[in-house]
Formats: sequence, C-alpha cells, structure tokens
Amino acid sequence: MSGYRAALRRGSGRHRRRRRPPVKSAAAVTVLVTCSAFAAASLDDPPPECSKKGPGAACSGRNAQRAAGIRRTGGPDDAPRNGSDQNAVEPDVVYDRERCGNTSNRILLTLDDWPYNDPDRAVRVGAQLQSQGIRAAFFLINQFAAKYPQIVATLRQQGHWVANHSFSHAKLSSLSEQALKDEIAGGLPSNMLRPPYGDAGEREQDIAADMGYRLCNWTIDTHDWEKPGGSFTSVDAIRTNVRNATPEEKHNGVILGHLFSNFPDALPGIIGDLHDQGYHLCRNTGPVGDRVPYPLQC
Repeated sequence: MSGYRAALRRGSGRHRRRRRPPVKSAAAVTVLVTCSAFAAASLDDPPPECSKKGPGAACSGRNAQRAAGIRRTGGPDDAPRNGSDQNAVEPDVVYDRERCGNTSNRILLTLDDWPYNDPDRAVRVGAQLQSQGIRAAFFLINQFAAKYPQIVATLRQQGHWVANHSFSHAKLSSLSEQALKDEIAGGLPSNMLRPPYGDAGEREQDIAADMGYRLCNWTIDTHDWEKPGGSFTSVDAIRTNVRNATPEEKHNGVILGHLFSNFPDALPGIIGDLHDQGYHLCRNTGPVGDRVPYPLQC
C-alpha cells in the first residue's frame, strides 16, 4: 500500500460543525420517480469550453488524466473485486483529495450525513437527480444508514455513488489508532471515505489507505451546515455561495452539501446557475455498485 499512500495528496478541511443526535423515523422506503422540479439536463451534453474555465484549464478529461499521470490497470472500480486490486493506482500518480479523482471537466454534487428528521428525503433527492440524468455521491453516516439498508440500495439503483462517512461522525484526528480503524471499518463499505469535518492528517490518510480507502473532500463548501441567526443557511445564500465560487473551484469541482440542511431545496437553482455559467454535472449512466471508480466516471 505504500505506492497507494504516495498517490494521495493531503487536502484542507474547512468544514467544522457538531454532530446531531439521531432521530427515529419510518422504517420502509418505497421510491416513485416522479416528475422532477428541476429543469431537465441532457445525458450527452458537452463539457464547457476551456475559455469558460480560466487560464490553464484542461480541455478534456483524457488530457487532464495524462497530465496528472493517472493510469488504470483493469476494469471499472465499481465492479466487485476478487482478492486483487483491478485498478491499482501507480506510485507516480498525484491524487487530488479535494477533487476526489475528478478529471471529467464536470462537477460532482455530494450530499453528506443523514436526513435526520426524514430518511426518505435521501431517495427523493436521488430520484430528482436521476430524472435529470445527474449522478451524485452520498456520504452517509452508517450509525443511521445501517438501519435503512433499502435507502442505500435504492440510491445505488438510482445511479448514485454511496460511500463511507464513518460510523458516528467522530473527528478522526482525535481518535486513537484502534478507535480510528473501528470508526472507518464501521462505516458504509466502499473504497472512498469522506472524513467527518474534512479533518484528516497523514496518520488518518495512511490508515484509510491501508484499509483500501481514498479520501474525498471538496472544492466548494456551500456553508449550508452553518446556522447564522439560529437557522440553517438559506436556499438563496447557498445558491449564491456556489454561483460565486471561482472557476478553479468549479473546474473538475466537488460541491459539499448536506441532507439535513436547505441544500437539497437549493439544488434546482444551483444546477440552473451552473448550466448558465457553462458547467455540467456528472452524468447518470445507470445503477452502480459499492465502489467509486478512479478516475471518476462522470
């Protein structure tokens, strides 16, 4: 795993908040994909022109992968593995933790934690995005997700990646080595880990790599988790935070949002704004397994 660890680049964690207590809710989830409130997005829409991304931006996912030294040695990462790593990362690869391996010229939407008061909200959001042909990544706290396995299965069936966000949302850098390993092992089985609060140093990164995980942070923090004036950040403010992010943050970008906040309600405006600015989202090409491909297949 030494080559694997060497491929990872430490990212910064700007995200700080307290854990929320669990809230019990309904047991079974049945999803009906209905007409989305979002504007429809084409599955084969082209990536924006380089001129819209600013100086030095890569013009194609393939060229960007070559520039980063990314090489693949097998089939898709979301296929089951049988003992060997079919997609071993070469030791000379520089893995961008903040972009989660995204070199697609598209933007990845991510939704964290858990919809504490309404578990069904996760699959409703997933259905809306699926109806638009958009794939997102859900990083779920397994302390709650484990009680609703059908939600995880439904999200993956909808074409969304579902990955590890630890078992209880503990701050990984504050844990002993064994507690850290237990916290990661207790999370949703995957090959990608978003550390709670974005907080992970070299020790946490190395242990995660030894356990088969790449770390995934973000380039755009919507600050939806903040509570100015005692209430979560408004839909309009979330939308503004994304719209005003820099071209560098948007190019091959990763947007951080949460299932418990106003972020899901802000998605129609966010998606519309990004399209108006010439950007496109990761395309949903159908059901996925428990592994997130590297580079991301957007």
